[in-house]
Amino acid sequence: MDTFTAQQLANILQKDDSRMNLRTVRYYTQIGMVPPLELVGNKRMYTDLHLHYFRSILTLTKTGETLAAIQDKLKLLSLAEIEKIGQQLHLYESSRVLENETHRINEDILITISPRISAELKQRVIDSISQVLRSEDQ
Repeated sequence: MDTFTAQQLANILQKDDSRMNLRTVRYYTQIGMVPPLELVGNKRMYTDLHLHYFRSILTLTKTGETLAAIQDKLKLLSLAEIEKIGQQLHLYESSRVLENETHRINEDILITISPRISAELKQRVIDSISQVLRSEDQ
């Protein structure tokens, strides 16, 4: 288990989102967005667990969730679910959002397709997924 000071954690998180800073890390900790810090020797430290929570918070804020809603949501999730959310942070990079096309197949399914794929292939992918969904509904 890796341990981090607040500054070290802020530096790691700044690579994910330039708006993350020491003040934000401390604020989220203070309001209980992340679990209590670990006692290592006589110091309170952040761990990999906290890093997963912060990355999940960053991901969910990029989806438009409020901090209060995120805090409530994280309380209900397992660590595996929190890690999974955090791993999706790269999907919300502004360059990806602007570059890629997102298509809504139905209420539950969205697909994101690179512009490097031909229009014909994009349509075939969308049609194939739609066909699979229709066959499951029957």
